[in-house]
Amino acid sequence: MNGPTSTLNVASTNGHDFHGESEAVRRDARWADLERLRASHPMMDAVIDEVHGRKIRIGDQWLCDFASCNYLGFDLHPEIIQSVERELWRWGTHPSWSRLLGSPRVYVEIEEQLTALLGAPDSLVLPTITIIHSSVIPALAGQGTVLVDSQAHKTIYEGAAIAHGAGATIHRVRANDYDHLEEILRSLPAGGPRLFCIDGVNSMTGNVPDLTAYARICREYETLLYVDDAHGFGVIGESPTEAMPYGRRGNSIVRYFDESYDNIVLVAGFSKSYSSLLAFLALPTWMKNHLKVAAAPYLYSGPSPTASLATVLAGFRVNDAEGDDLRAALCRKTARVLDRIAELGLRTLNTSGFPVIELPLGDSDDIDALGRFLFDRGIYVTLAAYPLVPRSQVGFRVQITAANGDDEIEQLNEVLGELAACFDMQQAPDPA
Repeated sequence: MNGPTSTLNVASTNGHDFHGESEAVRRDARWADLERLRASHPMMDAVIDEVHGRKIRIGDQWLCDFASCNYLGFDLHPEIIQSVERELWRWGTHPSWSRLLGSPRVYVEIEEQLTALLGAPDSLVLPTITIIHSSVIPALAGQGTVLVDSQAHKTIYEGAAIAHGAGATIHRVRANDYDHLEEILRSLPAGGPRLFCIDGVNSMTGNVPDLTAYARICREYETLLYVDDAHGFGVIGESPTEAMPYGRRGNSIVRYFDESYDNIVLVAGFSKSYSSLLAFLALPTWMKNHLKVAAAPYLYSGPSPTASLATVLAGFRVNDAEGDDLRAALCRKTARVLDRIAELGLRTLNTSGFPVIELPLGDSDDIDALGRFLFDRGIYVTLAAYPLVPRSQVGFRVQITAANGDDEIEQLNEVLGELAACFDMQQAPDPA
């Protein structure tokens, strides 16, 4: 096409050259590093050509997949896969009513079984956690106050920003600083809704907050505790013991801490442990009915596809029959990797033992070379680049799943040893 040269100059259509900056990058240089990786790195914006268990093929390269969040391996479970066809013939590929107009009975079945699993007063199923945050946080906050934990997921911050645009006041709370939360709550004027938003199992560190401490403070100051446990649901649950550190039933962080749902709203999804496009809130029935008219997704969003509804129901059955054995295997495999990291003297942000393990670099500029090193050795991970994480935490995230074979865990541990010898990784603090 003739005419002036475009200001968007990411030259090369093969995605492996980065010769210019996009308009968005020029407006906000924080995204330059991530954009450079996206445009050039084989582990960013990749096309996966084939899957065989937890092995994936990208082009000619087969890799062990440690970037999947399918923690229980339900995406590969034969019974769950086979469950889809019957519901497709029953409901078609996609029930296209908004939920306010009509919900296929399968939604009712899911909410009833989910409520029982969680031990919650009620539950409301919507398509995704992102949609929930962007609609429910503003609906619950109104003209009141939203407090957000500094390490909360970006989608919580986006929901808070929408709430701010609608008139709510926003406060940022230092992570794991209970005194800071109390200080802010004491300073607020009386009246109006108050909402404190936190992560359950953190998506980068794999750690959990002291939910009991936060619940006590929020109840004392009449503040609703809003918890996003995307990475905890299905993995952690009730009655943790030394023999079963993750707890049982995978019914999420509230039950893991043996807390009640009094003044707590739990948000989580099925897209990770249950490998299905669906999300939910655990909440009181009066709030559920209010959100049916006050939150846009129930009124306007297209619902999840039938295949996802079917696999959630099948997932409940498999979780009842096999879930605790899968969680025990997941815990064992995660412990093998964490033990190897400790043996190598590397620092990880993970102190929980849960299957989200981040390893930070000593020099954040090594992120490109580090990713290529892992890719060339057949290990696929999530690169944690700035600004997705602070520069001091730039590195990579490993997610273990029950479907990763013992041979894949062994290969990962061998490559971690090679990596420790070749790269400036942050070292574990001296226990003394």
